[in-house]
Amino acid sequence: MTAPLPPSPPGARPLDTLIGDQARGRLARRWPVLLLASGVALALGVWMFGASGPAPGPAYRTEPASVGTLTVKVSATGNLQPTNTVDVGSELSGIVERVQVDDNDTVKKGQVLAQLDLSKLSDAVAKSQATLVAAQAQVLQAQATTVEARATLGRFREVSRLSGGKVPSRTEMDAAEANLKRAEANVASAEASVSQSRAALQSDQTNLGKASIRSPIDGVVLARQVEPGQTVAASFQAPVLFKLAEDLTQMELQVDVDEADVGQVKAGQPATFSVDAWPGRTYQATVTRVGFGAQENEGVVSYRTVLDVRNDDLSLRPGMTGTAEITALVRPDALLVPNAALRFSPAAPAAATKSSAPSLVGMMMPRPPSSPAKPAPAAGKGAQRVWVLENGQPVERVVTTGASNGRQTEILGGLKPGVAVIVEATDATP
Repeated sequence: MTAPLPPSPPGARPLDTLIGDQARGRLARRWPVLLLASGVALALGVWMFGASGPAPGPAYRTEPASVGTLTVKVSATGNLQPTNTVDVGSELSGIVERVQVDDNDTVKKGQVLAQLDLSKLSDAVAKSQATLVAAQAQVLQAQATTVEARATLGRFREVSRLSGGKVPSRTEMDAAEANLKRAEANVASAEASVSQSRAALQSDQTNLGKASIRSPIDGVVLARQVEPGQTVAASFQAPVLFKLAEDLTQMELQVDVDEADVGQVKAGQPATFSVDAWPGRTYQATVTRVGFGAQENEGVVSYRTVLDVRNDDLSLRPGMTGTAEITALVRPDALLVPNAALRFSPAAPAAATKSSAPSLVGMMMPRPPSSPAKPAPAAGKGAQRVWVLENGQPVERVVTTGASNGRQTEILGGLKPGVAVIVEATDATP
């Protein structure tokens, strides 16, 4: 048991009353501190648990589907070349005596470009002429012998007729006939020698003519690769002395089209190209040939394509690098959407909350793992998806697509002109 309190002196306040007054004083002094602590706790709870309401949703940027002309172009790079280039060489060996043209000279067909030393060739012609004269003399001699043998045989036959076959003897008759045949054979052999000598003379004269190297075409000298005094050796193949271009007003641009684009390129398609020598100028061209043979360079497969080019002002030169754009497709009145609309896909919607201010107990409870958004069902062949806004929410539309130029795509079905399609999602401003 607790001992009873001693009695208070006369005129003093009771002890229990004094203790109560002291406790109330301490509580009055601490009340502002407790009020401030409660306000801080309330503000922290609002900030942590989002008591002010749910976060705003995403905003979307849209562009309308429009009707326009779709132009698909294929880019390729190559070099300009003359339509017909001829390498002029020498079939003969010898020393170049003189060169009569230089680079950029205009030449005519048959014009002498260079000439070899003619001394040995002229001697060969003179020798062949002498051999021909000797062969012709042999023919005359053989013909005279034939006349003599024929006359002898004729006398023997006449004597035999007059003598009744008694004279001359049979042996003499056979010898006379044999002499005539040998004489006739000698004539034929001499005539053959004449033909052979004449052919040798003609060959030497041809070589003498080939010593003068002439232009086979009307054109321009692109390159001269020989100098006077240089020795030309044509033992195995004809060395190239000049490179001629037939007509520089008509040229061709040979470009390499990537294997991903070659299916769109066909002969007859128009094209434009530019060269670094004339910035800002565009030249017109036409596709004339798309090669079937593949070319591989560092793992990149391409196909040689030839474009026909007019060069009336001769501003283009062989070897220039041209960057061409081939117009592979022009589709007027096509329904077009930006390619960004075909790439757009909205984010998966967040799970809805039951109240605007979640309780502390609910925030502390473990959450089940969120399940990923289910992918949309696959579209059919040739079909893709775009998204449009309905009541502020993205709605999927399945569309059939056609050609594309890399920036816009043709819509063949599933969408009407003027419908705004979503191209991008942006954060909404609170």
